[in-house]
Amino acid sequence: QVQLVESGGGLVQPGGSLRLSCAASGTSGGIFRVNGMGWYRQAPGKERELVATITRGGSTNYADSVKGRFTISRDNAKNTVYLQMNGLKPEDTAVYYCNTNILTPSFPYEHDYWGQGTQVAVSS
Repeated sequence: QVQLVESGGGLVQPGGSLRLSCAASGTSGGIFRVNGMGWYRQAPGKERELVATITRGGSTNYADSVKGRFTISRDNAKNTVYLQMNGLKPEDTAVYYCNTNILTPSFPYEHDYWGQGTQVAVSS
């Protein structure tokens, strides 16, 4: 079993910055390997949308709405993915969820896990 623990959310002023972290850790599921990782967000009244993804090798992809402002990165040794958010706008307000594709030597071999979500609020 794998657990994703998110941190770093909060309330900031427009133009401010936040750094989100999401760490994957094993509970009792044995050996695992973190494959792709990503961040998603869901604003009130809206569907969940992809924010950014990063492969194990470090290739990144961003939603058009956050390009140039957000940066996704990862530390494979710590099984952690980060989202540096700069120039935050009110429309960035949402619950942010991390997602991690986990590889294991036994069934199901590959499975996506979700973090608990962390609230980001951008307001004056």
